[in-house]
Amino acid sequence: MTPTMQPTTKTARVLTLDDSCPELPLVEGKGRAVTLIWPGSGATSRTMHHVTLEDGGATILQRHDGEAVYYVKSGSGVVIDPDAASRDLLVEGNMVFIEPGTAYRFEADASGMVLLGGPCPADPALYSHL
Repeated sequence: MTPTMQPTTKTARVLTLDDSCPELPLVEGKGRAVTLIWPGSGATSRTMHHVTLEDGGATILQRHDGEAVYYVKSGSGVVIDPDAASRDLLVEGNMVFIEPGTAYRFEADASGMVLLGGPCPADPALYSHL
């Protein structure tokens, strides 16, 4: 190897959902959102957020330049697209694909709802407070 070449190492990292995960101001009402995978953890192409919405909790209205994908880990509720005036029911195991530029928000029903997902690529506005 020449002196100007840097060795490249690829690693697999296990990240844990714990108190060290940065909180995101995405929840209105009861619940909490944190980021697991984001530019601050070294990700360059994607994000993964853990969003817990308790009974009646909701996310703020979001809209990203890129797409977003979410998995309903548990519970149920709705995803709302205010521009299309649509409300789609969500239950455990559903996946939600949101096209670039589409406004959306999630609302939990009485059982609450836990979501995993986020925009790809990362939306820098979500992390401006960190």
